[in-house]
Amino acid sequence: MTDERQLLYFDLIDQLLRCPNGQEPEVLESQPELIDSGFVYAMLKVATVFAHEGNQDGAQFLFFIARELAKQLGLYPELESVNSESEVADISEKE
Repeated sequence: MTDERQLLYFDLIDQLLRCPNGQEPEVLESQPELIDSGFVYAMLKVATVFAHEGNQDGAQFLFFIARELAKQLGLYPELESVNSESEVADISEKE
């Protein structure tokens, strides 16, 4: 990732943080060329810094957006949910 691209990621993150609630999709759609695994990684880095600095709301917001984008990009594994209690029991017994 180039320094220039990273600055573009951080600028887009800043736009997300400043936009009115509910306008996040429009902000992201305005720069689709930046929506990739590098952007998700940059969001996670910023969210981690926020968490360490005590900005829990900002961190949770960025983690949520990053997770949703990761799902859309196929970077976040979708785990199959267990459909019945008997399957849970079977799993528990094997452990």
